[in-house]
Amino acid sequence: MTVASPIIGAGRPVAAPTIRGTVSRRRRAAGAVVLLGLVVLVWEGAKWLGGDPWRIHGTVLGIRVDYEHFPAFNWRIADDLSLPHVWDVIRAFVDPAQRNGPPLGLILAGQALFTFREALTGFAFGGLLGLGLGILFVHSRLAERALVPYVVASQTIPILAISPIIVVATQAGWLSVAIISAYLTFFPVTIGALRGLRAADPRAFELLRSYAASGRQVLRQLRLPASVPYLFAAFRIAAAASVIGAIIGELPSGISDGLGSAILNYNQYYILGPEKLWATIIACSFVGIAFVGLVRLAESLLTRGRYRPVDR
Repeated sequence: MTVASPIIGAGRPVAAPTIRGTVSRRRRAAGAVVLLGLVVLVWEGAKWLGGDPWRIHGTVLGIRVDYEHFPAFNWRIADDLSLPHVWDVIRAFVDPAQRNGPPLGLILAGQALFTFREALTGFAFGGLLGLGLGILFVHSRLAERALVPYVVASQTIPILAISPIIVVATQAGWLSVAIISAYLTFFPVTIGALRGLRAADPRAFELLRSYAASGRQVLRQLRLPASVPYLFAAFRIAAAASVIGAIIGELPSGISDGLGSAILNYNQYYILGPEKLWATIIACSFVGIAFVGLVRLAESLLTRGRYRPVDR
C-alpha cells in the first residue's frame, strides 16, 4: 500500500514556505530602501558639512523661506563638481540632454536597452563556454590540470588592454562587444560549474555505477541537477560582469547607441554638467541590477523550491 505524503495536497505545509518567502522578499525590499536612504543621508550629510555653500530663497505654501548654509569644512570631494546634490542628479533625468532635445532619461533608457542586448548576447556566449569547460574539466583530469591555470590567468589581464585588440580583430560592432562581455562572463560560470558538477553525494555516483550508467547518463541525471544552485549563483555574478564587459567593449568600438558612448560623452563635458555623468552611472547600475534580477527570477521559476540557494 502506498502512503501519500502529508505535504503534497495539504494546504498548510505547502503555504508555509510561500509565506516565509513573501516575508523574506519584503524584508529584502525594506532593507534595500533603508540602504538607499542611508546612502542619500550620507551623501547630503557630507555636502552639508564640507560641500559648497548653498542657499534657498523662495515661498513654500505662502511662507517665505530664506536659508543660507556655509559648510563648516571644505572638502573637495564634497563640492558641487565632484559630488552634485541628489536632487540635481534626479533632475538631470528629466532635463533635456541638449537644447530643445528629449529628456536625458529617455535617451539613457534607449542606450541602456542597447547595452542590455549586448550584455545578454555576451552572457549567453560566456555561459555556454563556461559550462562547456566545466563539463570538460570534470570528465578529464588532464584537461583540468592543463587548462585551469590558463583560465585563471586570463582573468588577471586587464580588460581595457585586450578590448582594443578584440575590436580590431573582429571589426568594431556588436560582435566585438559580445566577445568582450563573454570574456568576463565565462570565468565565474566555469568555476561554479566545476564546483557544482562535483557536488552530488558520492553514494549517488556509486549507485549509478552499479547500474552501469554511462558518463552521459551520469551527467544528465546526477551532475547537472546537483549543480543547479551553484550554476545560478555563478550566473548572477556573470550577469553583472556581462554588463561591465558590454560597457567597456563599447568604449573602443565607437558604438554610439550604448551606455559606453554616454559615459565618454558626459565625461568629456563633466565640468559643464557633472550630474549627467552621475545619471549615466545610475543607469548603468540599473541595467546590472535588472539583469541579476532576471537571473534570480529564472532561478525561482525553474527550481520552484526544489533547491536551497547556496547564498542563503
